[in-house]
Amino acid sequence: MREIVLDTETTGFDPQGGDRIVEIGAVELENHMPTGRTYHQYINPERSVPEDAFAVHGLGDAFLADKPVFAAIADAFLDFVADAKLVIHNAAFDMKFLNAELGWVNRPPIPWERAIDTLDMARRRFPGSPASLDALCRRFGIDNSSRTLHGALLDSEILAEVYLELIGGRQPGLVLAAVQTTVSVEADSDWRPLPRPEKLPTRLTKEEAAAHEAFVKAMGDGALWSKA
Repeated sequence: MREIVLDTETTGFDPQGGDRIVEIGAVELENHMPTGRTYHQYINPERSVPEDAFAVHGLGDAFLADKPVFAAIADAFLDFVADAKLVIHNAAFDMKFLNAELGWVNRPPIPWERAIDTLDMARRRFPGSPASLDALCRRFGIDNSSRTLHGALLDSEILAEVYLELIGGRQPGLVLAAVQTTVSVEADSDWRPLPRPEKLPTRLTKEEAAAHEAFVKAMGDGALWSKA
């Protein structure tokens, strides 16, 4: 089973309002294991990058000026993802941008059914707990110390580790069967444990035994301890 863990960086929040993708990063998984194949592309958004978006990912106008536009990379991107499932954190955000960009260059949209949303997975598994990528890294002990700014490829690599933890561990195909030892006893047998050959020595000191005896005496003749 082939899956693509994917992330995008954009100029804002709304493609219908003119925002565009500036970076795509993706990591290939085969049967839930990384293959080492990745996809990474910076994209000229054909518009300026707002300051608040630049503060998130650090990709500015000067850096993106000589990068290819989406129309030039669309086919290479589609070839890489092919028909694989797309593992995305907050899939609704990335899918609306990808499908907007594909629509603008007359390519068919990616069906929503192909998206696996790790944000939704995390919220269902840990209801009420923080479900950001950084929070999940802390929960699973994943090192994200190099994530000072958002970057699509780095975030995809980190998300791949988070995804494997969310589905049950980093080696989900490895199932270790518990070793069970079963003792069969006939239903009508009168099995009883054998008595010890010798009684276990007491662990009470003489002083402790005397103190207990005095404590019971002080409780009076009606105390249950005196009848035991």
